[in-house]
Amino acid sequence: IISGDLLTDFDLEDMVKYHKKKGSFVTIGLTRVDNPLQFGIVITDASGKIVKFLEKPTWGEVFSDTINTGIYVLEREALDYIPDEEEFDFSKDLFPKLLSQNKPLYGYIGEGYWKDIGDPDAYREAHYDILDGRVEIFIPGKKLDLIGRDVRVGKDVLIEEDVNFGKTVIIGNNTRIQKGAKIERSVIGNNCIIESGVILKDSIIWDNTYLKKGAQVRSAVIMQSVRISENVKIDKGAVVGDECSVGRNSVIRENVKIWPRKVVEESAIVSSNLVWGERWKKSLFQGAKVIGLSNIELTPELCAKLGAAYGSLLPKNSFILLGRDAHRTSRMLRRAFVGGLASTGVNVKDAQMIPLPVLRFKLQTFGEMGGVYFRQAPLDPPSTEIHFYDSRGLDISSSMAKPIERIFFREDFRRAHHNDVGDITIETRLFDFYTETYLKNIHIDKISDSNFKIVVDYSHGITSNFLPAILDRISRDIVSLNAHIDLEKLSKSENEIKKELEDMSTIIKVLNYHVGFYFYPGGERIAFVDSHGEIWSGIDALLLVVHLVMEDV
Repeated sequence: IISGDLLTDFDLEDMVKYHKKKGSFVTIGLTRVDNPLQFGIVITDASGKIVKFLEKPTWGEVFSDTINTGIYVLEREALDYIPDEEEFDFSKDLFPKLLSQNKPLYGYIGEGYWKDIGDPDAYREAHYDILDGRVEIFIPGKKLDLIGRDVRVGKDVLIEEDVNFGKTVIIGNNTRIQKGAKIERSVIGNNCIIESGVILKDSIIWDNTYLKKGAQVRSAVIMQSVRISENVKIDKGAVVGDECSVGRNSVIRENVKIWPRKVVEESAIVSSNLVWGERWKKSLFQGAKVIGLSNIELTPELCAKLGAAYGSLLPKNSFILLGRDAHRTSRMLRRAFVGGLASTGVNVKDAQMIPLPVLRFKLQTFGEMGGVYFRQAPLDPPSTEIHFYDSRGLDISSSMAKPIERIFFREDFRRAHHNDVGDITIETRLFDFYTETYLKNIHIDKISDSNFKIVVDYSHGITSNFLPAILDRISRDIVSLNAHIDLEKLSKSENEIKKELEDMSTIIKVLNYHVGFYFYPGGERIAFVDSHGEIWSGIDALLLVVHLVMEDV
């Protein structure tokens, strides 16, 4: 039995002979390593009989440098000790069990090459060892007659003129290398196309992969059926999974891993792993906001970097106001963003859960250089929106968004000294300030004396926590609908909103009330229902407000 994540040239026949000679029930292949801490140590006596197992010990527990290689010779009866249909590990469960029952277990110290290739770095290093001749391994194909270079090619390989090879290169069957390509110390699989001007160094390319003109791949692994477009740059340690497509002029940063069947857009810079989302976009911002699938495209890691990129553009010790809606995802992502922002020396005023209009109102007063608001996308429940505002409460301009993107993708963040990290304070009286200002700007007595009968639908949104304090000051006859926050209803379809407006219309006509106000869950939009039950929303509602204002003027 041989573990699937290792490369070795041990003499297995000699190991089987050793097993039979010792009359062993189980023989475990061993090898000596300089640092045994990350492996399971096996301790044997002078005869080779195993006396103890240590799984990933500390230095204080290390009494041997011989480790378990994952190569085993077992008597058939040993398999009877493995229970059916349950997780059971050879080294952690089976072998200690056999040892406790005094079964004869022996260790065979193998001579030669052995490497655990269970992670991408080790996988690449194993290829380098093969190319550098450190492993006894059969390489099919013929050797080209090139002085000072060792190039092995399979069947039906076409290599055009002026291809520059360096050190050892292995090329699979039916692969084409176009003129001007530079290939050094790399492995290329079957049915690949390497176009002119490609630079390929210390890399592994799997089958059916296409590298277009000018692509540069260094110390990376490109897996099966991948399309790499023109002038793409892939840095050291990157891994691109099966059936991915990478757009022209894109950059995949060092140690980034892209899972199978992903799309990287043209001119994008991929600076973190692409695991769950379908694509990596070339730009973060859509206007003044960043939007993505919650915890898939917009992750805490991304938000921390986004906060650091934003803060790097702002003066140290400046202040930014943050707020969010009621959703748990908004809270999680905002907290990650706060950490990145504070790391640049920018102070954070945290308004916590607050309606977006209140945050924008506060920005119009004084003290903050901008604001950021996190909310569930109104018409797309799985997504989160991050809105950026300037010191006037207006959407940031593209001239502000572009530098944030540039710093984000380059990861050129400003890092504050540990004594200069930004402060984080909670804004507790923000809505009180908003309420006082609001009430100062309306005729409370005039409205109250009119004895309006009002229906208010809060649509399970964030306004239900704040607006009653204002409305109770101007009317005593209010019917409230959906006046509690429901996380499942913060994002609604147009049909759901239409149904709630129709229900309000019916209530107003039945109760003979004067007017109804429908607040969308985020508190930014409003619709009206008049005393006849007619619904005013969208552009109609805007025209109605303009008409009333003009009448007042």
